[in-house]
Amino acid sequence: MPHTISLHRVLRAPAERIYRALLDPDALAKWMAPNGYTANVHHLDAQVGGSFRISFTHFSSGHRHAFGGEYLELIPNQRLRYTDQFDDPKLPGLITVTIVLKSVSCGTELHITQDGIPDVIPAESCYLGWQETLLLLGMLVEAEA
Repeated sequence: MPHTISLHRVLRAPAERIYRALLDPDALAKWMAPNGYTANVHHLDAQVGGSFRISFTHFSSGHRHAFGGEYLELIPNQRLRYTDQFDDPKLPGLITVTIVLKSVSCGTELHITQDGIPDVIPAESCYLGWQETLLLLGMLVEAEA
């Protein structure tokens, strides 16, 4: 059975900056890949019904996997919901990701839910990957020029 993971973080940045980092191709390429990987955003059409395609390449081995999806809901500075689907047939199914942003006294609270993760991907691996990418997201959006 596919599984679900949920994450919660607070970042010291305004919701507007975080929302932008979730939809800007250059920002995504900087923060989205977990440690040891690079990211390439091949296509991103940030509108409801729009699609995206991204690949991650393992820096040491050169192994690459790609995925894409469709934006289902975009409420500026508050909520994103989109699908993810891997190109690899060994990773079947459709994943739905929901990210909710809420302004709080010290920045923005993020609630992330990833539903429909294929059985072959251990939940703990998803948590590790998200921990790494959210750290990079924080470094990007919390920095002040």
